[in-house]
Amino acid sequence: MSTPEEADKNFRDEHLAEHFAVIYAPRRKRDRYPENTVELFPSESTAMDSADANQKRYPACVRGPFRSSEGLRLFYLIRWLD
Repeated sequence: MSTPEEADKNFRDEHLAEHFAVIYAPRRKRDRYPENTVELFPSESTAMDSADANQKRYPACVRGPFRSSEGLRLFYLIRWLD
C-alpha cells in the first residue's frame, strides 16, 4: 500500500506528463480537448506522421487526461507541433 505522498506523486507524474498526440479539431482555437478527440502516440515523429490536416487531425503536445467538473476527461493543449 502506498503512502498519501507516493499516491500524490504518482498522480502528478501520470497527469502532468506531456504526451504527443493527434487531435481532431475542426477549429484550432481551444486550449482543452475531450478525450474522444485525442489519440496519443509514443513519439513526436509518430504523431507528426499520423496527422492529416485535410481531415482536421493535427499533431500536438498535450497533458492529461483530467476530469472536468462535468465529468468529462479532458486533455490540455501545450503546443501544436506543426
